[in-house]
Amino acid sequence: MKFIVQRVLESSVSVDGETIGKIGKGYMVLIGVGNEDTKEIADKMIKKMVGLRIFEDENGKTNLSLADVKGSLLLISQFTLYANCRKGNRPSFIEAGAPDKAEQLYEYIISECQKQVPIVERGKFGADMKVQLINDGPFTIILDSEKL
Repeated sequence: MKFIVQRVLESSVSVDGETIGKIGKGYMVLIGVGNEDTKEIADKMIKKMVGLRIFEDENGKTNLSLADVKGSLLLISQFTLYANCRKGNRPSFIEAGAPDKAEQLYEYIISECQKQVPIVERGKFGADMKVQLINDGPFTIILDSEKL
């Protein structure tokens, strides 16, 4: 499982010209699910993401968590995080989780995050989405379950 966590001042996602998710300060997270991923792996990823201390304190040090700043989450499914570009110029996505399994885990991640974070917005699984954000920093963290 892969999470691309971007610290944002604001972010939104739209489908067919309609905004379906929008947050202020918080994280916009691209979520990629792989073939071997499970709810247990998702739990570890969620715990790590929510616990990240990447917001600045009064001294400009990154010591504050999402909860400390009353931040929000915008969670976007993104199977292309599993693009394999080793051969040729056309990426292969065989390492991405099957759509049914990936959607179940994406929904699970959303529901578990809603238990911990007051505002959790989302994209639409499998849709052609347009994502906008103002990356604060910029500050981007890559969480990979194989490296946790």
